[in-house]
Formats: sequence, structure tokens, C-alpha cells
Amino acid sequence: MPQDKDELLKRAKSLRREMTPAEARLWYHLRAKRFDGVKFIRQNPRQGFIVDFVARSEKLIIEVDGDTHGSDEAIAKDAHGTARLERQGYRVIRFTNAEVVGNLEAVLAAIGDALAARPLSPALSPQSGEREKKEV
Repeated sequence: MPQDKDELLKRAKSLRREMTPAEARLWYHLRAKRFDGVKFIRQNPRQGFIVDFVARSEKLIIEVDGDTHGSDEAIAKDAHGTARLERQGYRVIRFTNAEVVGNLEAVLAAIGDALAARPLSPALSPQSGEREKKEV
């Protein structure tokens, strides 16, 4: 699994050029801050893996899994990768190609729900030492 950084970057660039139809369809809605004003990037190396889409500011990763992700080996590898990413503070949500192609509205709603469920940034929460504004 561990590849050197140059190999991962080369593979990520290749994946950007060769997106699956499901990835391309979802990317249309995520790119250029089209979705809730959140900046997503695609095919990005993270923790030794290449994730399909990531909103770095929100620490949200979206994976679109094809048919090859159904084997026991692939499921174990995905679970290991998800655990590593979650230890780094990322939330990972997964969809199948069939879900993206067949029910894009539900996929986009689930992404919206994941973004809405994001915790308040520690820098902005009153517990972090910032005083709450008082009405005058």
C-alpha cells in the first residue's frame, strides 16, 4: 500500500484525467464551490491513499466506489484507509457508482447533511476562549 509521494502524485494526476462517469457527474456539482460554497478538490493524496473528493476546510472526504470495492480484500482495505483518515480528523462518506448515477439527488442531500453536521470550528466556539457578543 505505501507508495512514495511522487508515485501517489503521478497516480492522482492520472485519475483526474480518467474519472469514472459517476465521479465526473458528482464532480460537476462539487467543483468551483458550486456545492454550498465549499471548495472541494478531487483525486487528492491523503495519508498514503488517493481520495476521490475532499473538502479540506470541512475535513470531509467523499469516496465513490466502483464494483471492485465489493471484494472482501477491498472492503478491508477501505476500512483500514477510512480508520487512518478518521484518526486525522476527517469524516469519510462513501457512495457506490450506482448511487451517484441512479440517485444523484439523494447523494447530494447526504453530502449536504454531512456538511450541516460539521462541528463548530474550535476557533469560533465560545469554549475556545472567544467571548460571546452581547447585545447592547
